[in-house]
Amino acid sequence: MMDMSRRGLLAATAAGFVLAACARQAGSGDTELNALLDRISTEFLREAPEYATSLAISEEQAGGRYIDRLSEASKEARARQLQTAEQALTDLRALDRDSLSATGKVSYDVVVTAIEGNNAAARYTIGGGATAPYAVTQLTGAYTGLPDFLASQHPVTNREQADAYLARLSAYARVIDQENAVVAADAAAGVIPPNFCLLRRNEAGAEEGAIGQLRAFARIAPAQNVLVTSFVQKLGQVAEISATDKTALAERASTILTGEVLPAYQRQIDALNAILPRATSDAGIWKLPQGAEMYTAALASHTTTSMGPDEIHEMGLELIRQLNDEMETIFRAQGMTTGTLPQRYAALGRRPDQIYPKTEEGRAALLAALNEQTRIITARMPEVCNTLARAPVEIKRVPEFTEAGAPGGYYQGAALDGSRPGAYYINLRDPPAEWPKFKLPTLTYHEAVPGHHWQIAISQEAQGLPFIRSALLGFNAYQEGWGLYAEQLADEMGMYQDDPFGRLGYLQSAAFRASRLVVDTGIHHKRWTRDQAIQSMMEATGNELSSTRTEIERYCVWPGQATGYMVGRQAINRIRESARTALGDRFDIKGFHDAVLTNGATPLSVTESIVTEWVASVQG
Repeated sequence: MMDMSRRGLLAATAAGFVLAACARQAGSGDTELNALLDRISTEFLREAPEYATSLAISEEQAGGRYIDRLSEASKEARARQLQTAEQALTDLRALDRDSLSATGKVSYDVVVTAIEGNNAAARYTIGGGATAPYAVTQLTGAYTGLPDFLASQHPVTNREQADAYLARLSAYARVIDQENAVVAADAAAGVIPPNFCLLRRNEAGAEEGAIGQLRAFARIAPAQNVLVTSFVQKLGQVAEISATDKTALAERASTILTGEVLPAYQRQIDALNAILPRATSDAGIWKLPQGAEMYTAALASHTTTSMGPDEIHEMGLELIRQLNDEMETIFRAQGMTTGTLPQRYAALGRRPDQIYPKTEEGRAALLAALNEQTRIITARMPEVCNTLARAPVEIKRVPEFTEAGAPGGYYQGAALDGSRPGAYYINLRDPPAEWPKFKLPTLTYHEAVPGHHWQIAISQEAQGLPFIRSALLGFNAYQEGWGLYAEQLADEMGMYQDDPFGRLGYLQSAAFRASRLVVDTGIHHKRWTRDQAIQSMMEATGNELSSTRTEIERYCVWPGQATGYMVGRQAINRIRESARTALGDRFDIKGFHDAVLTNGATPLSVTESIVTEWVASVQG
C-alpha cells in the first residue's frame, strides 16, 4: 500500500509522443493554466512543510522557508486550507477549457477532479475529513509519522539544518496539543474512534492502539530515543560543526524531548483516556453524524468513480470466488488437499522452508531476499516498458516504535533532487507469522518494482507534466490500482513460473484486495462488527489473525481507502482489454504501459481517455 500520509495532496515513448504533439499545439489558455497550477502548488506546499522537505524543493517553489516548520493540525488550519482549495477550484473553473491544448485539457481535468474530490471530503470538518474522520488513532496523528520523518527525511548537513531540526522538534509538541484540541472538540460532537483503535491488549497482554503506541514511545529512554539518536548520528557526519557544538546540540535535542515532546505525549495519552470510556466497539463511519454521506464522499474520493457500496461489495464477492478456485487448483497440484483454504495456507506458512526466524539475523535475511527480488525484476522491465524509472529504491524495516499499528508495507517517494531514493517499508514485527517466504515476492512487486516505486518514479521523471501533476497529486484508485496491477503483471511476466507457492502468495494477495471490497463496505455500509469483518477476510484469504485484525482496524479509521486497490486494478484491466481489442495485432504492451505511466497519476476516467488517445494514434 501507499500510506496516504506519505503522499502528496492526494514521457519520450508511445505516450510521450502524444505529449510532444500536444505541446506543439499549445492552446491560447495554457499559459494562464500553467501559472495557476504553479500558484496552487505553492499554496499547497506552504501548508505542508514536511512534504516540501521530502521533495527537497526550493523555498521559492514552497512559498517560503519551510525547513524549520511543521504542518499545523488545528481545525483553523484545516478550514484555511479548505478555503484556499475552494478558491483554487473557483479560479480553475473560470478558465475557458476550450482554449487549452490537448495536454492542457488533461491537466485541467486531472487537477479539477483532484480538488473536487479532496474538497468534498474535507468539507466534513471532523478529524481529517470524510476519508480520515478521527484525528488520533493507531494510524492517524502526528505521532505515527513525525518521528520517522525527522529521523529519516529531515537533512542535517550543516549548522542551519541542525538548528532547524531543533525548531521542528520543539514544534512537535505544539502539533500534538493542536490534535488534542481537535480530539476534544470532535468528542463533544459525538465523534470518537472505536475503542479498539484507542486501546486494546493483544494475545501476549501488550497494549496496542493509539494509547499503547504513545506509551511505548514515551517509555524509551531519551538517550535511545530515535529523535535524539538519529540527530546525533547525522551531526557526526557534519565536519563544519565543532565537537563542542555537536555536544551542545545533542543535549538541546534531549532537553526538548524530555521537557517538551514527552510531556505532550502524556497530554495526548490523557486526552485519549478521557474519551475512552465513551468509545464503543462500533466499527463503521455509519455511527457518526452524516456518516452515510461521508462514506459516499470517501468512496468517490478513493475510487474516482461513482460506484456505490453495494456494487463494490458484489464485485469483491465474485472476485473472491474466482481467486479461491485458482488457489484450490494449485494446492491440489502440490498435494495439499486436506483442510480449508485458510488451514492449508496456515500449514504452508508453518513449513520450515517458508520461515524467516524472529531474530535480527532472520530479519536481515528477509530484507536481503527482497532486495534480490527487486534486482531481478528491475532487470526485466525493458520487456514491458519503453520508459524506465531511474530513481533507485531502498527496502527498510517499519520503525519499531510504530510497527504494532502499521500496515504490512508501504512506499515513500524519492526526493526530486536525487538526494534520497524511494523507500519501501516492510513491517517485521513478527516475520514467521506474517511474512512466510511465499508471500514476499508479491509484496515487493506491489511496493517497489513494477509497482509504486516504478510508477511514482516515472511520474516524477516525466517530461512535459506540470509540477503539480508529476509530484503532488495522487489518486488512490490509480496508484493503488497500479500497485495491484503490478502484482498481476509480474505473474504475466512469468515470475512464478517455477514457484507455485509464490503464485499462491500472489493469489492470496489478490483475494486479500478483493476481500477489502467486501469488508470495507461491510463495516461502513452494512454495519458489520470488527469481528464479522475479521472472520470474513480470514475465510477469503487464509491470512492469520494478527495481520487481519490490524488490516480491519485500519479500514475502520480510513473509510473507503481500501476499496481503491481492486477497483483500480479492474479498471486498468478493462482499459487494457479495450485497447487490445481495438488494436488487435498492433497492440503493444510497452506502449500501453507508457501511456498509463508517463502521464502521471490520473483519475480513472482520465486514464481511460489517455489510452483512447494512444489507441487512436496507433491506428492513425
